[in-house]
Amino acid sequence: MIVVQKFGGTSVGDVERLQRVAQRIVDTRRAGHDVVVVVSAMGGTTDELVDMAAQVNRRPPQRELDILLTAGERISMSLLAMAIEALGVRARSFTGSQAGIITDTVHGKARILAVTPERVRDALGDGDVVIVAGFQGVSRETHDITTLGRGGSDTTAVALAAALEADVCEIYTDVDGVYTADPRLVPAARKLDRLAYEEMLELAAQGAKVLQVRSVEFGRNHGVPIHVRSSFNGSEGTWVVPQEDMVEDAIISGVAHDTSEAKVTVVGVPDRPGVAAGMFTALADASVNVDMIVQNVSSDGRTDISFTVPRGEVEQATELLGGRLEGIGAADVIVNPAVAKVSLVGAGMKTHPGVAARMFDALSRAGVNIQMISTSTIRVSVIIDDAHVDDAVRAVHAEFGLGADAIVEEQGAG
Repeated sequence: MIVVQKFGGTSVGDVERLQRVAQRIVDTRRAGHDVVVVVSAMGGTTDELVDMAAQVNRRPPQRELDILLTAGERISMSLLAMAIEALGVRARSFTGSQAGIITDTVHGKARILAVTPERVRDALGDGDVVIVAGFQGVSRETHDITTLGRGGSDTTAVALAAALEADVCEIYTDVDGVYTADPRLVPAARKLDRLAYEEMLELAAQGAKVLQVRSVEFGRNHGVPIHVRSSFNGSEGTWVVPQEDMVEDAIISGVAHDTSEAKVTVVGVPDRPGVAAGMFTALADASVNVDMIVQNVSSDGRTDISFTVPRGEVEQATELLGGRLEGIGAADVIVNPAVAKVSLVGAGMKTHPGVAARMFDALSRAGVNIQMISTSTIRVSVIIDDAHVDDAVRAVHAEFGLGADAIVEEQGAG
Protein backbone atom coordinates (compact mmCIF):
# COMPACT_ATOMS: atom_id res chain seq x y z
CA MET A 1 0.00 0.00 0.00
CA ILE A 2 1.36 3.41 -1.01
CA VAL A 3 0.47 6.33 1.25
CA VAL A 4 1.22 9.92 0.24
CA GLN A 5 1.35 12.35 3.14
CA LYS A 6 1.56 16.13 2.86
CA PHE A 7 2.62 18.35 5.77
CA GLY A 8 2.14 22.11 5.64
CA GLY A 9 4.29 24.90 6.99
CA THR A 10 2.63 24.99 10.41
CA SER A 11 3.19 21.25 10.83
CA VAL A 12 6.96 21.65 10.32
CA GLY A 13 7.21 25.14 11.80
CA ASP A 14 10.11 24.37 14.16
CA VAL A 15 12.46 21.54 15.06
CA GLU A 16 10.14 20.05 17.68
CA ARG A 17 7.20 19.91 15.27
CA LEU A 18 9.39 18.57 12.52
CA GLN A 19 10.54 15.74 14.78
CA ARG A 20 6.92 14.97 15.67
CA VAL A 21 6.09 14.74 11.96
CA ALA A 22 9.08 12.45 11.45
CA GLN A 23 7.75 10.10 14.14
CA ARG A 24 4.32 9.96 12.48
CA ILE A 25 5.94 9.13 9.14
CA VAL A 26 8.10 6.42 10.72
CA ASP A 27 5.04 4.91 12.41
CA THR A 28 3.31 4.72 9.02
CA ARG A 29 6.37 3.09 7.43
CA ARG A 30 6.71 0.53 10.24
CA ALA A 31 3.02 -0.32 9.81
CA GLY A 32 4.09 -1.81 6.46
CA HIS A 33 3.23 1.02 4.05
CA ASP A 34 5.38 2.61 1.38
CA VAL A 35 5.46 6.31 2.26
CA VAL A 36 5.93 9.38 0.08
CA VAL A 37 5.92 12.69 1.93
CA VAL A 38 5.41 16.12 0.40
CA VAL A 39 6.52 18.99 2.59
CA SER A 40 6.02 22.75 2.57
CA ALA A 41 8.46 25.41 3.73
CA MET A 42 8.64 25.95 7.48
CA GLY A 43 5.96 28.44 8.59
CA GLY A 44 6.74 32.02 7.61
CA THR A 45 9.77 31.18 5.44
CA THR A 46 8.12 31.92 2.10
CA ASP A 47 6.77 35.27 3.32
CA GLU A 48 10.24 36.24 4.59
CA LEU A 49 11.78 35.41 1.22
CA VAL A 50 9.13 37.43 -0.61
CA ASP A 51 9.77 40.40 1.69
CA MET A 52 13.52 40.22 1.09
CA ALA A 53 12.99 40.06 -2.66
CA ALA A 54 10.76 43.15 -2.51
CA GLN A 55 13.45 45.02 -0.55
CA VAL A 56 16.02 44.57 -3.31
CA ASN A 57 13.61 44.89 -6.24
CA ARG A 58 10.02 46.19 -6.10
CA ARG A 59 9.16 43.96 -9.05
CA PRO A 60 11.56 41.03 -8.90
CA PRO A 61 11.84 38.95 -12.08
CA GLN A 62 9.46 36.00 -11.74
CA ARG A 63 12.09 33.50 -12.86
CA GLU A 64 14.49 34.57 -10.11
CA LEU A 65 11.69 34.78 -7.55
CA ASP A 66 10.74 31.17 -8.27
CA ILE A 67 14.32 30.03 -7.74
CA LEU A 68 14.44 31.94 -4.46
CA LEU A 69 11.11 30.69 -3.10
CA THR A 70 11.84 27.01 -3.71
CA ALA A 71 14.64 27.24 -1.13
CA GLY A 72 12.15 27.01 1.75
CA GLU A 73 10.84 23.59 0.73
CA ARG A 74 14.36 22.30 0.10
CA ILE A 75 15.31 23.23 3.66
CA SER A 76 12.26 21.40 5.05
CA MET A 77 12.76 18.26 2.97
CA SER A 78 16.41 17.90 4.00
CA LEU A 79 15.77 18.46 7.69
CA LEU A 80 12.83 16.04 7.67
CA ALA A 81 14.90 13.35 5.94
CA MET A 82 17.58 13.80 8.62
CA ALA A 83 15.00 13.55 11.41
CA ILE A 84 13.60 10.31 9.94
CA GLU A 85 17.09 8.82 9.63
CA ALA A 86 17.67 9.70 13.31
CA LEU A 87 14.71 7.44 14.14
CA GLY A 88 16.33 4.48 12.38
CA VAL A 89 14.47 4.57 9.05
CA ARG A 90 16.15 5.38 5.74
CA ALA A 91 14.86 8.44 3.91
CA ARG A 92 15.72 10.16 0.66
CA SER A 93 14.74 13.70 -0.32
CA PHE A 94 14.05 15.08 -3.80
CA THR A 95 13.31 18.50 -5.19
CA GLY A 96 10.21 18.87 -7.35
CA SER A 97 12.22 18.55 -10.55
CA GLN A 98 14.09 15.47 -9.25
CA ALA A 99 10.72 13.90 -8.37
CA GLY A 100 9.50 14.43 -11.95
CA ILE A 101 7.02 17.30 -11.47
CA ILE A 102 6.81 18.71 -15.02
CA THR A 103 5.05 22.06 -15.50
CA ASP A 104 4.25 24.72 -18.06
CA THR A 105 6.32 27.91 -18.31
CA VAL A 106 4.21 30.27 -16.15
CA HIS A 107 6.32 31.42 -13.21
CA GLY A 108 4.56 31.94 -9.88
CA LYS A 109 1.49 29.84 -10.72
CA ALA A 110 2.65 27.05 -13.02
CA ARG A 111 0.35 24.15 -13.85
CA ILE A 112 1.50 20.54 -13.67
CA LEU A 113 1.53 18.95 -17.12
CA ALA A 114 2.90 15.54 -16.17
CA VAL A 115 4.52 13.58 -13.35
CA THR A 116 7.36 11.17 -14.14
CA PRO A 117 8.28 9.73 -10.71
CA GLU A 118 10.85 7.12 -11.72
CA ARG A 119 13.36 8.19 -9.05
CA VAL A 120 10.59 8.15 -6.44
CA ARG A 121 9.59 4.59 -7.45
CA ASP A 122 13.23 3.47 -7.35
CA ALA A 123 13.66 4.87 -3.83
CA LEU A 124 10.46 3.17 -2.66
CA GLY A 125 11.72 -0.05 -4.19
CA ASP A 126 14.86 0.29 -2.06
CA GLY A 127 12.69 0.55 1.06
CA ASP A 128 13.28 4.26 1.64
CA VAL A 129 10.79 6.85 2.81
CA VAL A 130 10.67 9.48 0.06
CA ILE A 131 10.50 13.19 0.91
CA VAL A 132 9.53 15.55 -1.93
CA ALA A 133 9.71 19.34 -1.86
CA GLY A 134 6.22 20.66 -2.56
CA PHE A 135 5.15 23.79 -4.44
CA GLN A 136 7.71 23.42 -7.23
CA GLY A 137 8.51 21.73 -10.52
CA VAL A 138 10.45 22.24 -13.72
CA SER A 139 9.27 23.57 -17.07
CA ARG A 140 9.34 21.01 -19.85
CA GLU A 141 9.98 23.77 -22.41
CA THR A 142 12.54 26.04 -20.72
CA HIS A 143 13.94 23.66 -18.06
CA ASP A 144 13.56 26.52 -15.55
CA ILE A 145 12.44 25.95 -11.97
CA THR A 146 8.78 26.95 -11.49
CA THR A 147 6.45 27.32 -8.52
CA LEU A 148 2.79 26.30 -8.34
CA GLY A 149 1.35 29.22 -6.35
CA ARG A 150 0.08 29.41 -2.79
CA GLY A 151 -0.99 26.00 -1.53
CA GLY A 152 0.93 24.32 -4.33
CA SER A 153 2.24 21.59 -2.05
CA ASP A 154 -1.30 20.18 -1.91
CA THR A 155 -1.26 19.86 -5.69
CA THR A 156 2.19 18.26 -5.63
CA ALA A 157 0.95 15.65 -3.17
CA VAL A 158 -2.24 14.71 -5.02
CA ALA A 159 -0.46 14.71 -8.41
CA LEU A 160 2.18 12.32 -7.04
CA ALA A 161 -0.53 10.15 -5.48
CA ALA A 162 -2.23 9.93 -8.87
CA ALA A 163 1.01 9.09 -10.72
CA LEU A 164 1.99 6.46 -8.15
CA GLU A 165 -1.57 5.06 -7.96
CA ALA A 166 -1.43 5.55 -4.20
CA ASP A 167 -4.19 4.22 -2.00
CA VAL A 168 -4.71 7.54 -0.23
CA CYS A 169 -3.35 11.08 -0.10
CA GLU A 170 -3.33 12.40 3.46
CA ILE A 171 -3.22 16.19 3.77
CA TYR A 172 -2.03 17.10 7.27
CA THR A 173 -2.81 20.59 8.47
CA ASP A 174 -3.39 22.59 11.66
CA VAL A 175 -7.14 21.85 11.76
CA ASP A 176 -9.01 18.57 12.24
CA GLY A 177 -10.60 18.58 8.79
CA VAL A 178 -12.98 20.60 6.64
CA TYR A 179 -15.59 22.59 8.56
CA THR A 180 -18.97 24.06 7.64
CA ALA A 181 -17.31 27.50 8.00
CA ASP A 182 -14.06 28.94 9.27
CA PRO A 183 -14.19 28.04 12.99
CA ARG A 184 -12.29 31.23 13.81
CA LEU A 185 -15.32 33.21 12.60
CA VAL A 186 -18.01 30.69 13.58
CA PRO A 187 -17.07 28.82 16.77
CA ALA A 188 -20.08 26.51 16.33
CA ALA A 189 -18.86 25.36 12.89
CA ARG A 190 -19.05 21.58 12.48
CA LYS A 191 -16.40 19.25 11.05
CA LEU A 192 -17.60 17.37 7.98
CA ASP A 193 -16.86 13.63 7.81
CA ARG A 194 -17.14 13.37 4.00
CA LEU A 195 -17.38 15.72 1.03
CA ALA A 196 -17.80 15.06 -2.66
CA TYR A 197 -15.00 16.33 -4.92
CA GLU A 198 -17.40 18.84 -6.53
CA GLU A 199 -18.36 20.35 -3.17
CA MET A 200 -14.74 20.57 -2.00
CA LEU A 201 -13.77 22.10 -5.34
CA GLU A 202 -16.36 24.84 -4.92
CA LEU A 203 -15.41 25.48 -1.28
CA ALA A 204 -11.72 25.72 -2.18
CA ALA A 205 -12.41 28.00 -5.15
CA GLN A 206 -14.53 30.30 -2.99
CA GLY A 207 -11.91 30.84 -0.29
CA ALA A 208 -11.80 27.81 2.02
CA LYS A 209 -8.08 27.57 2.83
CA VAL A 210 -7.91 23.84 3.63
CA LEU A 211 -7.05 22.59 0.10
CA GLN A 212 -5.80 24.25 -3.07
CA VAL A 213 -8.27 24.15 -5.97
CA ARG A 214 -5.95 22.32 -8.36
CA SER A 215 -5.25 19.58 -5.82
CA VAL A 216 -8.97 18.81 -5.66
CA GLU A 217 -9.15 18.83 -9.48
CA PHE A 218 -6.33 16.26 -9.61
CA GLY A 219 -8.07 14.12 -7.03
CA ARG A 220 -11.37 14.22 -8.91
CA ASN A 221 -9.83 13.62 -12.33
CA HIS A 222 -7.74 10.65 -11.16
CA GLY A 223 -9.97 9.25 -8.41
CA VAL A 224 -7.48 9.83 -5.58
CA PRO A 225 -9.11 9.61 -2.12
CA ILE A 226 -8.03 12.69 -0.12
CA HIS A 227 -8.02 12.60 3.67
CA VAL A 228 -7.68 16.01 5.39
CA ARG A 229 -6.31 15.44 8.91
CA SER A 230 -4.68 17.24 11.82
CA SER A 231 -0.93 17.09 12.31
CA PHE A 232 -1.38 17.36 16.05
CA ASN A 233 -3.68 14.42 16.84
CA GLY A 234 -4.70 11.05 15.44
CA SER A 235 -8.41 11.76 14.98
CA GLU A 236 -10.29 10.97 11.79
CA GLY A 237 -10.51 14.00 9.53
CA THR A 238 -12.56 14.73 6.42
CA TRP A 239 -12.59 12.40 3.41
CA VAL A 240 -12.96 13.94 -0.06
CA VAL A 241 -14.39 11.26 -2.35
CA PRO A 242 -16.40 10.74 -5.56
CA GLN A 243 -20.07 11.75 -5.50
CA GLU A 244 -21.16 8.11 -5.79
CA ASP A 245 -19.42 7.34 -2.49
CA MET A 246 -21.57 9.85 -0.62
CA VAL A 247 -24.36 8.23 1.40
CA GLU A 248 -26.60 11.28 0.97
CA ASP A 249 -26.35 14.86 -0.19
CA ALA A 250 -26.72 17.53 2.47
CA ILE A 251 -28.63 20.52 1.13
CA ILE A 252 -25.77 22.78 2.25
CA SER A 253 -22.26 21.58 3.08
CA GLY A 254 -20.63 24.83 4.11
CA VAL A 255 -20.04 28.56 3.89
CA ALA A 256 -16.75 29.84 2.48
CA HIS A 257 -15.39 33.38 2.42
CA ASP A 258 -12.55 35.09 0.60
CA THR A 259 -11.05 38.50 1.38
CA SER A 260 -8.21 38.25 -1.13
CA GLU A 261 -10.03 39.66 -4.17
CA ALA A 262 -10.71 43.15 -5.50
CA LYS A 263 -13.49 44.43 -7.73
CA VAL A 264 -12.56 46.13 -11.02
CA THR A 265 -15.15 48.10 -12.98
CA VAL A 266 -14.64 49.24 -16.56
CA VAL A 267 -16.95 52.24 -16.99
CA GLY A 268 -18.71 53.27 -20.18
CA VAL A 269 -17.94 50.23 -22.31
CA PRO A 270 -19.50 50.34 -25.79
CA ASP A 271 -22.29 47.74 -25.86
CA ARG A 272 -21.38 45.95 -29.05
CA PRO A 273 -20.21 42.42 -29.92
CA GLY A 274 -16.54 41.60 -29.34
CA VAL A 275 -15.63 44.35 -26.86
CA ALA A 276 -15.96 42.21 -23.73
CA ALA A 277 -14.26 39.30 -25.50
CA GLY A 278 -11.29 41.52 -26.32
CA MET A 279 -10.98 42.73 -22.72
CA PHE A 280 -11.07 39.31 -21.12
CA THR A 281 -8.86 37.72 -23.78
CA ALA A 282 -6.19 40.30 -22.99
CA LEU A 283 -6.49 39.54 -19.26
CA ALA A 284 -6.28 35.79 -19.92
CA ASP A 285 -3.20 36.23 -22.12
CA ALA A 286 -1.56 38.08 -19.22
CA SER A 287 -2.47 35.16 -16.87
CA VAL A 288 -4.78 37.37 -14.78
CA ASN A 289 -7.36 35.19 -13.02
CA VAL A 290 -10.85 36.66 -13.42
CA ASP A 291 -13.54 35.31 -11.10
CA MET A 292 -17.04 36.84 -10.99
CA ILE A 293 -18.27 39.01 -13.90
CA VAL A 294 -21.35 41.25 -13.98
CA GLN A 295 -22.44 43.50 -16.87
CA ASN A 296 -24.95 46.25 -16.10
CA VAL A 297 -27.99 47.01 -18.22
CA SER A 298 -27.03 49.03 -21.30
CA SER A 299 -27.97 52.71 -21.47
CA ASP A 300 -27.42 54.89 -24.55
CA GLY A 301 -25.27 52.17 -26.09
CA ARG A 302 -22.88 51.93 -23.14
CA THR A 303 -22.57 49.69 -20.12
CA ASP A 304 -20.34 49.04 -17.11
CA ILE A 305 -18.59 45.69 -16.66
CA SER A 306 -17.44 44.65 -13.19
CA PHE A 307 -15.30 41.63 -12.33
CA THR A 308 -13.13 40.37 -9.50
CA VAL A 309 -9.44 39.45 -9.56
CA PRO A 310 -6.91 38.51 -6.88
CA ARG A 311 -5.64 41.66 -5.14
CA GLY A 312 -2.10 40.76 -6.10
CA GLU A 313 -3.08 41.00 -9.79
CA VAL A 314 -5.07 44.27 -9.61
CA GLU A 315 -2.18 46.49 -10.64
CA GLN A 316 -1.43 44.29 -13.63
CA ALA A 317 -5.11 44.21 -14.66
CA THR A 318 -5.66 47.97 -14.34
CA GLU A 319 -2.46 48.82 -16.21
CA LEU A 320 -3.43 46.46 -19.02
CA LEU A 321 -6.99 47.75 -19.31
CA GLY A 322 -5.97 51.38 -18.78
CA GLY A 323 -3.69 51.14 -21.77
CA ARG A 324 -6.56 49.82 -23.87
CA LEU A 325 -9.30 52.27 -22.80
CA GLU A 326 -9.01 54.41 -25.91
CA GLY A 327 -9.02 51.39 -28.20
CA ILE A 328 -11.98 49.89 -26.36
CA GLY A 329 -13.81 53.18 -26.28
CA ALA A 330 -14.45 52.95 -22.52
CA ALA A 331 -14.33 55.87 -20.09
CA ASP A 332 -12.43 54.68 -17.02
CA VAL A 333 -11.23 51.79 -14.84
CA ILE A 334 -12.25 51.90 -11.17
CA VAL A 335 -10.85 49.56 -8.48
CA ASN A 336 -12.49 48.68 -5.17
CA PRO A 337 -10.12 46.56 -3.05
CA ALA A 338 -12.41 46.57 0.01
CA VAL A 339 -14.64 43.67 -0.99
CA ALA A 340 -15.15 40.10 0.17
CA LYS A 341 -16.80 37.04 -1.33
CA VAL A 342 -19.18 34.85 0.68
CA SER A 343 -20.31 31.55 -0.84
CA LEU A 344 -22.85 28.90 0.06
CA VAL A 345 -21.99 25.39 -1.22
CA GLY A 346 -23.95 22.14 -1.25
CA ALA A 347 -24.77 19.42 -3.75
CA GLY A 348 -28.29 19.19 -2.37
CA MET A 349 -29.26 22.69 -3.47
CA LYS A 350 -29.70 21.36 -7.04
CA THR A 351 -33.02 19.82 -5.98
CA HIS A 352 -34.06 22.33 -3.29
CA PRO A 353 -35.47 25.62 -4.65
CA GLY A 354 -35.29 28.80 -2.59
CA VAL A 355 -31.75 28.41 -1.26
CA ALA A 356 -30.54 31.66 -2.84
CA ALA A 357 -33.59 33.54 -1.56
CA ARG A 358 -32.94 32.36 2.00
CA MET A 359 -29.29 33.39 1.75
CA PHE A 360 -30.17 36.86 0.46
CA ASP A 361 -32.80 37.28 3.16
CA ALA A 362 -30.33 36.31 5.89
CA LEU A 363 -27.84 38.87 4.56
CA SER A 364 -30.54 41.53 4.41
CA ARG A 365 -31.55 40.92 8.03
CA ALA A 366 -27.86 41.23 8.99
CA GLY A 367 -27.66 44.60 7.23
CA VAL A 368 -25.30 43.35 4.52
CA ASN A 369 -25.63 44.84 1.02
CA ILE A 370 -24.91 42.65 -2.02
CA GLN A 371 -22.79 44.11 -4.84
CA MET A 372 -22.47 41.11 -7.20
CA ILE A 373 -24.03 37.64 -7.47
CA SER A 374 -22.75 34.47 -9.13
CA THR A 375 -24.25 30.97 -9.09
CA SER A 376 -23.60 27.40 -10.19
CA THR A 377 -25.68 24.26 -9.69
CA ILE A 378 -24.16 23.73 -6.23
CA ARG A 379 -23.04 27.25 -5.23
CA VAL A 380 -24.31 30.78 -4.62
CA SER A 381 -21.66 33.50 -4.23
CA VAL A 382 -22.01 37.19 -3.41
CA ILE A 383 -19.59 40.10 -3.30
CA ILE A 384 -20.04 42.39 -0.31
CA ASP A 385 -18.14 45.11 1.57
CA ASP A 386 -15.28 43.39 3.38
CA ALA A 387 -16.13 45.21 6.62
CA HIS A 388 -19.24 43.00 6.90
CA VAL A 389 -17.74 39.61 6.05
CA ASP A 390 -17.80 38.26 9.62
CA ASP A 391 -21.46 39.16 10.10
CA ALA A 392 -22.35 37.76 6.68
CA VAL A 393 -20.71 34.38 7.27
CA ARG A 394 -22.31 33.98 10.69
CA ALA A 395 -25.74 35.00 9.41
CA VAL A 396 -25.71 32.56 6.49
CA HIS A 397 -24.27 29.75 8.60
CA ALA A 398 -27.01 30.21 11.19
CA GLU A 399 -29.77 30.52 8.56
CA PHE A 400 -29.05 27.01 7.25
CA GLY A 401 -28.50 25.41 10.66
CA LEU A 402 -24.96 24.27 9.88
CA GLY A 403 -23.55 24.48 13.40
CA ALA A 404 -22.89 21.56 15.71
CA ASP A 405 -25.46 22.94 18.18
CA ALA A 406 -28.15 22.91 15.48
CA ILE A 407 -27.42 19.26 14.65
CA VAL A 408 -27.71 18.29 18.33
CA GLU A 409 -31.04 20.13 18.63
CA GLU A 410 -32.34 18.43 15.47
CA GLN A 411 -31.35 14.97 16.73
CA GLY A 412 -32.92 15.69 20.13
CA ALA A 413 -36.18 16.74 18.48
CA GLY A 414 -36.46 13.30 16.86
